Amino acid sequence: MPEPVVPGETDLSFLDERDSIPRSHLSAFDMLSEATTALTARPARTLLTALGTILGVAALVATLGLAKTAGNQIVSRFDELEATSVVVRPPRNQPGSNPNSEQQQVSAIPWDAGDRLQRLNGVVAAGTKSDVAVGEALARSIPIIDPLGQSEFQIPVIAVSPGLFDAVRTQLQTGRVFDDGHNARGDNVAVLGPGAARRLNVNQVDTSPAIFLGENTLAVIGIIADVSREPELLNAIIVPDGYARERFALERPAEVQVEVAIGAAELIGSQASIALSPNDPSLVRVSLPPSPRRVRSSVQSDVNALFLVLGGVSLLVGAIGIANVTLVSVLERTGEIGLRRALGATRMHVARQFLFESAALGALAGLLGTSLGILTVVAVSANRSWTPILDAWLPFAAPVLGAAIGLLAGTYPAWKASATEPIAALRSGA
Repeated sequence: MPEPVVPGETDLSFLDERDSIPRSHLSAFDMLSEATTALTARPARTLLTALGTILGVAALVATLGLAKTAGNQIVSRFDELEATSVVVRPPRNQPGSNPNSEQQQVSAIPWDAGDRLQRLNGVVAAGTKSDVAVGEALARSIPIIDPLGQSEFQIPVIAVSPGLFDAVRTQLQTGRVFDDGHNARGDNVAVLGPGAARRLNVNQVDTSPAIFLGENTLAVIGIIADVSREPELLNAIIVPDGYARERFALERPAEVQVEVAIGAAELIGSQASIALSPNDPSLVRVSLPPSPRRVRSSVQSDVNALFLVLGGVSLLVGAIGIANVTLVSVLERTGEIGLRRALGATRMHVARQFLFESAALGALAGLLGTSLGILTVVAVSANRSWTPILDAWLPFAAPVLGAAIGLLAGTYPAWKASATEPIAALRSGA
């Protein structure tokens, strides 16, 4: 039987039974249920809260995907252009020659260098190119010399063989390029780069326009629109090698531009010097393209670094949004927190609840953002006729990243909620 209570004394016997009171317990399922209820109670605010992280994750996934896709396109085009270009020049310093004299450095390249190289298996096109020294001769499009010099221009003159136009992938605006017949006869014909055509006010060739280079007359037969290699051709007057040899005493070609099939650069590099100078291959220098793998790695690294910064900034904005709204939610639910604490919830339970809510919100935003990012990559790739490329781990890692961001963003609000005293919370009103 319980001992009788003496009047005037306080009954403290219940303290001896406190160890038998079951401790408060909150399972993962309970936290998931509470988090779902809290997030769906105000769906509009939940969506707006998650919007920042959704856009952040979408920006990260889209930028990484587009960086890899665009980088692959850039590198593929760069590889295709650079990996098929071989240039043959004289050595930098020939024995007994003046290194500052161009004429001494071209002596080993024959005039038929393009024809010789085109016989090699793997060569697509080849042609010679030389800068022509025209002295003080100025170019003009009118036959009368302007005493004021307002219609005369100093324009570079470049002598080439017909094969060069294919080797540099020439695109014509109008007319045609000269052929082997023009070159062999030394015809006074010219092809203008678009810059030179604008300066000389030559827009079409159907009326057989002529330009004048000092006292020499040249019939314009074509105007270039663009070239993939040798951009100096765009601002030059281009004449046949044969014409430059007869009128300007050009002794030898300065270089040979060679376009080869993909994968044939090293083979052509080893054969070109023998084909052009069989007696002494050291008299010519062959420049091979850089390693495609090294270039690909460098370009993709630069592009990825740029877009990663942009995606990181977007994620930071999303994390700040989650932290801000979660903190506001803590302030709005002060009464609820006090009631939970009064019913036996510990500080750890309250902290876990808000951390779980913010993590769930981040994971949901990460999932939606990943979907939006993938759709963006596919849409942009389809619009540009690219092949979309996405790392296999990215669709799975992005939702995890969203959850981690939500967890990190909810750390301070969860701590503030757990630090709320039950009495003060209940007094503030539920």
